[in-house]
Amino acid sequence: MSITPTEALMRQAQTRPDGAALIFKDEVWTYRRLADEAELVARGLAVNGVKAGDRVALHMMNRPEMLVAYYACFRLGAIAAPLRTAFTFAELGQMLKRLKPVLYIGESRLYPNVVAVDEAILPKTNHVLVDDADKHGVRPWDVLKQADVSANLPTPSSHKPAVLLNTSGTTGQPKFVIHTLDTLGATAELITSHFGLSAGDVIVSPLALAHASGLTASITFILLGVPFVILESFDPDVMLDNIERYRGSWNLGFPYQYSTLVAAQRANPRDVSSLRICLNGGDRCPVDLQEQVGSVLCAPLHNVWGATETIGSVTFGLQSGPVMRIVKEAQLRIVDGNGNDVAEGEVGELLVRGPNVFVGYWNDPQATEKALEDGWYRTGDLMRRGDGDDIWFVARKKDIIIRGGTNISPVEIEEALVACHPAVQEAAVVGKPDPVLGQRVIGFVKLAPHTKKTAIAAITQNVAKRLAPYKVPEDLMVVEALPRNALGKLDRRALEAMVGEARPEIRVVR
Repeated sequence: MSITPTEALMRQAQTRPDGAALIFKDEVWTYRRLADEAELVARGLAVNGVKAGDRVALHMMNRPEMLVAYYACFRLGAIAAPLRTAFTFAELGQMLKRLKPVLYIGESRLYPNVVAVDEAILPKTNHVLVDDADKHGVRPWDVLKQADVSANLPTPSSHKPAVLLNTSGTTGQPKFVIHTLDTLGATAELITSHFGLSAGDVIVSPLALAHASGLTASITFILLGVPFVILESFDPDVMLDNIERYRGSWNLGFPYQYSTLVAAQRANPRDVSSLRICLNGGDRCPVDLQEQVGSVLCAPLHNVWGATETIGSVTFGLQSGPVMRIVKEAQLRIVDGNGNDVAEGEVGELLVRGPNVFVGYWNDPQATEKALEDGWYRTGDLMRRGDGDDIWFVARKKDIIIRGGTNISPVEIEEALVACHPAVQEAAVVGKPDPVLGQRVIGFVKLAPHTKKTAIAAITQNVAKRLAPYKVPEDLMVVEALPRNALGKLDRRALEAMVGEARPEIRVVR
């Protein structure tokens, strides 16, 4: 049985109370302070009527209070329900209506998107702000710290829902992924063991605490006793400055973050020689960007795989490209459309089972039954096994383009577009419905500044030398930026909507 996040924090507070747990805006939070505040707020939640199993909505940018609120909910047995900071009033209203939280804890800059929510859903008396509470006429954060410290709190169940993490929702209404203290603990232990972390590391983290990446990373750092610098949000210059100042050594980010970090470092070099490893998650990373990170940030960039539903079964690969490695404790299968294991090297859907896998979707038994079968999570990602423990990402199952009965991976074409011409900074590929072929391949590219139009034709000519004819994009469109969702992942559904609206710069007729 894994140690739970609450137990891990208490152990650090007992064995190294004055050790630095985290740093925020130059302020050092020790393990003792983090544990004491979490315990106090847990008691404050109880005094304010929050019980085990109740939902508590958390709506903040990255800050220590967000982490305190998580641990307070874990300690009490309440269910933490983080809300993404990018959500609009309409989105938040729907989320709160589904969650039915007994308490909302937020911050003033985000509160305007919540203040008008129907009081039948969330009475204003149940609103708490960590800052400027008087200005908005709601209760302050300190009200949760006014509790009887002598009162005993029951020990929460480690196998009941502890947090509801919402998915990005690119295919419809976002789902709430249920993790327990046990699944979170198992995830943190796997990351500690296999993601290249060591006790001597220092991390500068812009990962959003409202997302699975930020939450699981933070509880892992605390489990291992690694100090981390919390940034309010991602800014490449702020991040590079902090890596230089605190001698950051281990980094986890997303492709768009690494792209801007490379550009910012080239424009204003910082001493980032302390970096020893960079990991990319959340989306596929072009080989060209991996090489740029290695050259400019002086640390290798490796790919990892994970989902809100499960993290830790696959660690970073040691080669360039979308390759990862299966950890020895993992239970994985790669299956065909009938659920049968595919032959070695063949492409199939990745299934994952283990103590780090989520337990279901909140109030959505149909989605849960579809995603979980005998404990196996159907990831929707197409993979193939390579040599040894290597596993190669091919595409999201729903993103595969079927042209004339042949499956085409958009990732392969995107890699080729980026590699074929120095003017291509980013690329994306989707399928366009076609009455004859089923789908046609459509490409989008973001070009380097001041690129001449003549480069467009050269890009198509060059990519045609790298790909079979049926894979070459038939329309190639230039965009100022590729659409992304709240996690920074490529929004392919938005691109599909753009297919009929934009005029292609190049059309290949065949």
